[in-house]
Amino acid sequence: MKHERLRAYAWTTLAVTLGVILWGAYVRVSGSGAGCGKEWPICKGKLIPSMSSLETLVEYLHRASSGVITVMVLLLLVWTLSALPRRHPARSGAMASAFFVLTEGAVGAAIVLFERVAHDKSAARAAWMSLHLVNTFLLIASIALTAWWISGGAAPRARGQGAVGGLLAGGVAALLLVGVTGALTALGDTLFGARTLAEGVAADFSPTAHFLQQIRVLHPIAAVLAAVYLLYARGLVAAARGPETRRLSRVVAALVVGQLALGTLNLVMLAPGWMQLVHLLVADLVWISFVLLGAAAVGEGGAESASDAGGALAART
Repeated sequence: MKHERLRAYAWTTLAVTLGVILWGAYVRVSGSGAGCGKEWPICKGKLIPSMSSLETLVEYLHRASSGVITVMVLLLLVWTLSALPRRHPARSGAMASAFFVLTEGAVGAAIVLFERVAHDKSAARAAWMSLHLVNTFLLIASIALTAWWISGGAAPRARGQGAVGGLLAGGVAALLLVGVTGALTALGDTLFGARTLAEGVAADFSPTAHFLQQIRVLHPIAAVLAAVYLLYARGLVAAARGPETRRLSRVVAALVVGQLALGTLNLVMLAPGWMQLVHLLVADLVWISFVLLGAAAVGEGGAESASDAGGALAART
């Protein structure tokens, strides 16, 4: 395949980015967010501090790995622009990836400088975490799309998508909502751990509980509703498009069902740290698979297949 090394590098960049995201979640789970103090980009007043505590080591490794990803994404941009012709969709994907990796660093720096870490329970921390989650999702979507298009994925066709475009947009919105509520729920689980499931549920509905405890009930509701929508929408999209879309549709369905099972286990087990990391990883995989489903659908479809999409929708409703 032409550009084989570039293709492999793009997918590797995505995999490494997922690893950095998981390490960032471990920073929160382990309470190491203040391991470098309120300084950025230096840590404890130094570029390379003495690792006097586990918290410092955990936080410093996250900062270092984030820097590695920034370099990898910028290299992906330079390589893609130099190797691929103008108007190739991967060029736009690489530029978007570079933009979001820079904003990712800016948001992370702001969280540290404003001290929205460790045991901070403020609404401001919740807002920053929500922004961080959305930016992270956009970053991995951009890298995944870049790798997809380098690998031969068809260029997107903006016109003539009909109802399929609306279904895909609805899925993106649903996943972002579930992601944000999930991030806030994970924060609440970390800051307000419960000894039993009954104690945790009681706190969720207590009028005197902290707001991060009270809003935890929103995530499972949003997750179930989003899962129902995604399972329905991906079937309609697959019916209106070609074989690549149908294959990815099955992947989305399997991951969504698996994520619901993991979410149930996470709740029953009172959200141990390792389970939160597994749950986050599968959430990222659901997001990536749906983004690629959308890329395949809008690449396979267009003005000439809009009538096919309408027919598929009519047959399923």
